[in-house]
Amino acid sequence: MRLLIVSPHFPPVSAADHQRVRLALPRLLELGWEIDVVCAHPDSVRATRDDFLSGTVPAAVRIHRVRGLPVALARLPGLGTLGHRCAGATLRRIAALLRDGSRFDAAYFSTTQFPVHRIIPRLKKLQPSLRVVMDYQDPWVNDYYTRHPEVRPPGGRLKHAIATRLDAHMERATLPQVNAFTTVSPAYPEELRARHPAALAGKPWLVLPFPAAEQDFEAVRAAGIVQTRFNPADGRRHWVYVGRGGPDMARALRGFFRALRHAIEREPALTDVRIHFLGTDYAAPGSGRPSILPVAAEEGVADYVTELPERIPYSEALRCLLDAQALLVPGSDDPAYTASKIYPCILAQKPLLAIFHQASSVVDVIRCTRAGTCATFDSTTTTDQLAATVNTLWFQPRAHAITPATDWVAFAPYSARAMTDRLSDFLRATTAP
Repeated sequence: MRLLIVSPHFPPVSAADHQRVRLALPRLLELGWEIDVVCAHPDSVRATRDDFLSGTVPAAVRIHRVRGLPVALARLPGLGTLGHRCAGATLRRIAALLRDGSRFDAAYFSTTQFPVHRIIPRLKKLQPSLRVVMDYQDPWVNDYYTRHPEVRPPGGRLKHAIATRLDAHMERATLPQVNAFTTVSPAYPEELRARHPAALAGKPWLVLPFPAAEQDFEAVRAAGIVQTRFNPADGRRHWVYVGRGGPDMARALRGFFRALRHAIEREPALTDVRIHFLGTDYAAPGSGRPSILPVAAEEGVADYVTELPERIPYSEALRCLLDAQALLVPGSDDPAYTASKIYPCILAQKPLLAIFHQASSVVDVIRCTRAGTCATFDSTTTTDQLAATVNTLWFQPRAHAITPATDWVAFAPYSARAMTDRLSDFLRATTAP
């Protein structure tokens, strides 16, 4: 069977939203899929590159790179998003493949560059028999800032309001043409069905978190990848978080930082701890803004915290996890939030503290695999209460110095192989007559 994958971000671009596709490719080929990937040319993307990623893509995958509107135009209103700049070129390339005789059994759109999805209705006209599956990694229409009016959205309220109306229009036009969906969170199907009950009636969903990248750790070690963000041999204790920041994580971070301040007051030896927050802003290189260090400063622990907003290469991020003495993963105050970054942290086999809303799926993963310490909160939890929980679970028992006895049998369903087997079965079922 032949599968068309649309993923604007693709190696060597170092981006989070192509990881499901990249990790699935070797196993999909083993399972008999012929694969064409249509992606943006790296020169069309404002993002960090990592040549390590290119080496993980099987040679049998046919890659079609398109050049969308130039990056220089990204400053113009409406063109800052890669999905807008590359949608037309993506459709033209697929149309050319179809004219040359290619026929696909399924098309899988796996990206957070949502504007590229607007080509789906036109794509279905070019090949009416094509079954289209959308990977709903994040909400296309994000109502977080409506539910939290006290938080200023990125770019300001006017820009966010305009973007939300445009996204809602594209979503209404696109979803009726989608045949099935995968999603990282069990909450997303219900949110979409509430907005589009007729368009989604009877359509199948597969809740499928991003897979664990066990083969990537092996490749990083074999390649001798090094990181330059901290010196693991300087005698300090280095704790690491790699991933985005943002106002929705302030509750988790504030609780942790307050617990850290109290722990240092009780145990002065903890003054040798340095906590590194890496790649916390999605902004283009050189334009990122810190969102975590200001919270640390307000809680009086800024001297123990460093923040690098700019994204770092994926391979270097994995090396940072391996070089750390302990790992920290703060979660959103949004109950639907699930963090795929939790799986690399588990695979790094380090002391691990996750601070998440009690309804997040991450809590179940940590607890069923016994892969770390999980401190939870809800909308009523105060900072002092969360700090007390972190202190009880992390600092008092010195869990930060104890490697978890992870249940690898329980973790097996999250492996790239197991996740891809489920994805393949779902895609085949979607294409069945």
